[in-house]
Amino acid sequence: MSSPVPQPHNRSRKTEDEDDPLDQMIGRTGCATAHYAVQECMAEHQDWRKCQSQVQSFKDCMQGYQKKRAEELLMIKREHQLKS
Repeated sequence: MSSPVPQPHNRSRKTEDEDDPLDQMIGRTGCATAHYAVQECMAEHQDWRKCQSQVQSFKDCMQGYQKKRAEELLMIKREHQLKS
């Protein structure tokens, strides 16, 4: 009687179509367009100092998202406190 042949580990890499976790996270913020603008500028100029307007736009977008998210979390916290 023979024992079952063990299956090898699945070491396949993700396809390029799958989003990277950072892209997914930035996509949820609504700032993906600004992020891609920074990436494109950096690829073109190879100097972050030449991309300050794109960096500032991305920063402003992320700060807006963070403020909105903090307000949402505060509201959730208050709702839970009221229920207790």
